[in-house]
Amino acid sequence: MSRRYHSPLDLKHGCVDMTHGSGGRAMAQLIEDMFVKYFDNDLLRQGNDQAQFPVDKGRMVMTTDAYVISPLFFPGGDIGSLSVHGTINDVAMSGAVPLYLSAAFVLEEGLPLKLLDEIVASMGAASKQAGVPVVTGDTKVVPRGAADGIFITTAGVGMVPEDVDISGDHARPGDVVLLNGTIGDHGVAVMSKRENLEFETTIKSDSAAMHGLVADMVKAVPGIHCMRDPTRGGLAATLNELAGQSGVGIKLREADIPFRPEVRAACELLGLDPLYVANEGKLVAICPKKDAERLLKAMRAHPLGRDAAIIGEVIEDEHNFVQMQTGLGGNRIVDWLAGEQLPRIC
Repeated sequence: MSRRYHSPLDLKHGCVDMTHGSGGRAMAQLIEDMFVKYFDNDLLRQGNDQAQFPVDKGRMVMTTDAYVISPLFFPGGDIGSLSVHGTINDVAMSGAVPLYLSAAFVLEEGLPLKLLDEIVASMGAASKQAGVPVVTGDTKVVPRGAADGIFITTAGVGMVPEDVDISGDHARPGDVVLLNGTIGDHGVAVMSKRENLEFETTIKSDSAAMHGLVADMVKAVPGIHCMRDPTRGGLAATLNELAGQSGVGIKLREADIPFRPEVRAACELLGLDPLYVANEGKLVAICPKKDAERLLKAMRAHPLGRDAAIIGEVIEDEHNFVQMQTGLGGNRIVDWLAGEQLPRIC
């Protein structure tokens, strides 16, 4: 497809206006000079309102998610890369190989084009690095005050191998719970930027696409029962979800849950419980006890699983409680979060 527009976008001074969502020349120029520029691939270049692609044998997976995070940029990431990583991870948690993404943008009138360019560039880079292209999309512009700069909705599709069956209702008593690394990094990074807090060590988001890690895990232990990424609501909400889906209880060991010291200190300062703080590059896996050490070894061999740990086990419990043995030797119930600890976190 050849470039049809000769006057380039004014990224230094220009802003999104209503014509960029009108379906006319300005909208076509925005798509061509920004979205196609950073997402460029053969399927997207077909220029259709949908993408056609071949699929292999197996089960197809589809997910969708919306990203409304504030602030748009934070240590370790931004709304663009986050929207790619989060959707890839949702597909990967089924054991699927992520194949393609779609992206829809809601832009507020007055959004600086330079800011939009940075976000789309970051999104395109994350997509290319992950090897999961954005193959179709949509753009809408709303009047000033009707949004908060930019909202992004992405959808992802992937294929699950025929011999893999990972689901939130598969946990069984006696299973082991594993975590691929430290928790709370993303939520604390966003909150520190939002509140203009400075710490001795910069706390960065853990935002990352985990499908490579998942592929290694599935190769090592095809019989993994459950996987889930602990995003909103953190580790606590995720484990409560899995316990409820499977009709079991889960018992954690606080001493075995990895935290960064600076994240723990920041949580104490902010009055947050790190168990409930969002993550964007972490996953929980539940597998049979006999496979736990093999799975742990595979996780630790991957860059995104160096700090992986076994943090608990699945138990029989008709109430489906998540409980934790504390560092002092007592027990506490790790319940669902009441209210919202950190709004606009993803």
